[in-house]
Amino acid sequence: MTRPSMCLLAAAVATAACQSHEPQQAADPLAARADTVMAAAQVFDSTVFDTITWESPAKATERGSVVFTISCAKCHGSTGRGDGGFILNGDTLRPPSFLRKDWRFADDPIGLRRQIFTGNVAGMPYWGLVGLKYRDIDAVARFITEFLRTNYALEEPPAT
Repeated sequence: MTRPSMCLLAAAVATAACQSHEPQQAADPLAARADTVMAAAQVFDSTVFDTITWESPAKATERGSVVFTISCAKCHGSTGRGDGGFILNGDTLRPPSFLRKDWRFADDPIGLRRQIFTGNVAGMPYWGLVGLKYRDIDAVARFITEFLRTNYALEEPPAT
């Protein structure tokens, strides 16, 4: 390296060292989460579920049970009542019960799969971006609708 090049490099290092290194403001985590949920919604493809086949309905719910136990029960509880007691950022999450008679996805299989894929800003992971394949999303949705909702007593909505 020539002497002028070394002097130029030294000047660049000295200049960089003297620049302000104030910590950057942390991004609003809720806004960042909303952006990710929106990104997940943009890549969600409901037509993929038309291509998924299972050896039998029992195989689908069997796989769904495994996925639910690993990925969902910590928040939704083992029977889907929303009583898992998971704590996020100091708050106990209270997801809706899958067993409510008025559960919004009871008659909306694509909506349920979309919700599992995209998550929400309240704390539900955007599973389609962070680990669950479409086949697993289909399996867990089937487990919720075809096993949990048929094997546990459905709950009346609270009186208003």
